[in-house]
Amino acid sequence: MNETMLTISQNEFGGPEVLTPVTAPVPQPGVGEVLIRVHAAGVNPVDTYNRESGMLVGKPPFVLGWDVSGTIAAVGPGVTLYAKGDEVFGMLPFPHGHGAFAEYVKAPTRLFVPKPAGLSHREAAALPLAGLTAWQALVETARIGEGSRVLVNGAAGGVGHLAVQIAKARGAHVIAVASTANVDYVRSLGADEVVDYTTTDFTAAVRDLDVVVEVIGGDYPVRALDTLKHGGILVSTLPQSLAPAMEEAGSRGIRLAGLFVEADRVGMQALAALAERGQLAPTVDATFPLRETGRAQSAKPNRGKTVITLV
Repeated sequence: MNETMLTISQNEFGGPEVLTPVTAPVPQPGVGEVLIRVHAAGVNPVDTYNRESGMLVGKPPFVLGWDVSGTIAAVGPGVTLYAKGDEVFGMLPFPHGHGAFAEYVKAPTRLFVPKPAGLSHREAAALPLAGLTAWQALVETARIGEGSRVLVNGAAGGVGHLAVQIAKARGAHVIAVASTANVDYVRSLGADEVVDYTTTDFTAAVRDLDVVVEVIGGDYPVRALDTLKHGGILVSTLPQSLAPAMEEAGSRGIRLAGLFVEADRVGMQALAALAERGQLAPTVDATFPLRETGRAQSAKPNRGKTVITLV
């Protein structure tokens, strides 16, 4: 194994131009840690927010990225769960455990689970952060079940396309909101109904929902209240967008929940099991090499996720 590795670091906030290839020592795993040779790393909108402002991670220098799929290169003292050569995937501790945009990364062993044989490394790298967000929103926060009426905003996006599949796997009736170009795509994911937002206001098209998964922000949370029944819940991946809706939601008996994803091995095991059964398939819209991480962060995927590939 090499003693040094390539990372994509930054010394200041800004646009993609601040991302710089840097040679750094390969880290050594400590007690309860594994060293992973990164084969692929997922790109998420939160990467851009932190590159520009350090919103959740503080001041540079730092290496961003949370989604990892790869092989175990070494194990730390006391680790028995994995051995060198095992294929794993998972999410580094969010938000302060970033560092996926590198050839190697060390992390706590039990954040990772075996990569499903049916997923490539690039597909597996598209799953952790967005998939855990969808899982934690739908299953752990909203507690959806058989027959739950669920609306997914941004249904063709990173979180949205996984949320549609997870909700269907849990027996929900899924209503997806997407553009004209993605109507057939989200229907192929299992959506029972699709609202084309370019021609139809979703607030006029649906009522009596149990759950809304909201990923857009702006005025969407306030508008979405009209679609929820008393006792329903709106889960937003943008907690800061919920303030204008709080008073009205309270008067209607609607719960608001703002979600930041958490690293969770149990959730990762659930996602892996769905993938193994063919009920969850991440879409990779585009791939870029590690040195083009800036371009990857600037790409706007039409469907699913953008992924950095290293091997």
